[in-house]
Amino acid sequence: MTVQSIDIGNSRLLLESSPALPLVHLTVALSSGALEDPEGKEGLTRLTARAMRRTGGGLSQQELDTRIDSLGGSLGADVSHSTVSFTGTVIARNLDAFVDLVIDVLARPGFSEEEVALLRRETEAELIEARDNDRALARRWFSRKMFAGHPYGRSVSGRTATVPGMTAADARALYQRTWTRQNVLSTFSGDIDEARARSRAERLLDALGSGERLPDRVTDPTGPLGRSLVFVDKPERTQTQILIGGLGSHPRDPDHIALHVANTVLGGTFTARLMKEVRSKRGWSYGAYSSLPYDRHRQAFSMWTFPKASDAAACIKLELELLAAWCEKGITARELAGAKRYLTRSHAFAIDTATKRVGLALDALVYDLPPSYYEGYLDHIAEVTLERANAAIRARIDPTNLVVAVVGTAGEIEADVRAAIPDLGAHEIVPHDAD
Repeated sequence: MTVQSIDIGNSRLLLESSPALPLVHLTVALSSGALEDPEGKEGLTRLTARAMRRTGGGLSQQELDTRIDSLGGSLGADVSHSTVSFTGTVIARNLDAFVDLVIDVLARPGFSEEEVALLRRETEAELIEARDNDRALARRWFSRKMFAGHPYGRSVSGRTATVPGMTAADARALYQRTWTRQNVLSTFSGDIDEARARSRAERLLDALGSGERLPDRVTDPTGPLGRSLVFVDKPERTQTQILIGGLGSHPRDPDHIALHVANTVLGGTFTARLMKEVRSKRGWSYGAYSSLPYDRHRQAFSMWTFPKASDAAACIKLELELLAAWCEKGITARELAGAKRYLTRSHAFAIDTATKRVGLALDALVYDLPPSYYEGYLDHIAEVTLERANAAIRARIDPTNLVVAVVGTAGEIEADVRAAIPDLGAHEIVPHDAD
C-alpha cells in the first residue's frame, strides 16, 4: 500500500493521492465508539452521532442536506462498538466548502431538544421494527449471551428501555468528552496532495476542543462456559435463523492468520465444508457460513445458517459434528492450498482503490492491528503451513464452550433443537419482542 501516515499534533492523518477521478474522499473517526455509552444509556453514542449529522452549525437536517447536495457531495455517520466515523465524498473543486460543512457537523453541533426528541422516537421505532428481522434478532441475542457481562454484549443501537431517557444534555456531555482532537483520526484520498490534505486536516482539528485521550478500559471477553441455548420465540416461523459460536481470535494473536485460513476452509467460501454439507448435499439452507471478525478486543467465531423450521434440529446437529471434526482432525493439504489461493486472489478487490487502502490503514489504527497486518497480508497468508493452521484451530476454538442462538417458533421445534445439542447446559426461551 502507498498510504502516508502523517503526525499532526496529537492526531494522525492518513493520505493517499490519486488523480484518477476529480473526487476527494475524507473520513474523520474517533478512537472510541459505543463502548463509551454510560451504564443505562445504551445507544447514546449512536444517537449523538446522528444528532451531530442533523444539527451541525445549528442548522436543520434539511438545510445541511441541501448544502451537501449543492456541493456534489455526500456525508454519512457510522457507529460501532470501537469507533464513530463520519465519511464523505465531494467534487475536488468544492473541497474547502465541504470541509467547512464537516467542521460545522463535528465541531458545532446544535443538539436541539426538538431534534434529539425526534431521534429518540425514530430510534425506538427502528428497534421495534428490528423485531421483524429474524437475522438481526439472532445476532442480537447471540451477542448478548456470548458476551454476557461484557460491553460487547450491549447493543450499539440501544434498547427500548434505554433510549427514551436520553436527553440533549446527555448527548452534549458525551460529545464534549469524546470529540476532542486527541481522540480523532482523519483520512483523505483521491484528488488531493499532501499540503492541501494537511492544511484541511489541521483546520478540522483546530475546530475541535482539547481534552484527555480516552483510555481503553475494556478487557478481552472470557466467552461462554459449556454449551448454552437461547431460543428466540417468534410465532409462525416456517424458517429459522441459527448462530452457533464461541470465543474467537484477535489479529495480534500470533496464530490469527493461520486460523483465518483454516476458517476459510470451514465456512468462508461458496465451496467450503459448511456450504457443501448443508446446502449442496442436503438442501437445508441456501447459505452456510462461518466468520472470524475482529475488533479492538477478541470477538466471537460463529457459524450461520437459516434452514426451514423442520430441518433446524438436524442442521444444528450436523453443524456441531462438522465443527467437532474441524477441531479434532483439522484441514487437509488440498484444502489449505485452495483457501490460500482464494484469499490471495480476493485480496486484490480489497485494495483496488486509494479509498479502500486508506480505509484499511484506518482500521489498523482503530482496531490496534499489528503494523504489518495489511501491508504484509499476502506474505502472511503464504507463510501459513498445514501444521500452523491445524494448531491454530486446536488452540483457539473450543467446541465444548458454545452459544447456540435460534430464532423460530418454540412450541414447534424447541424440544427437538435442545435434543440436537449434546451436553447442553443452560437453555432459555425469550420472547422475540423482549428488550
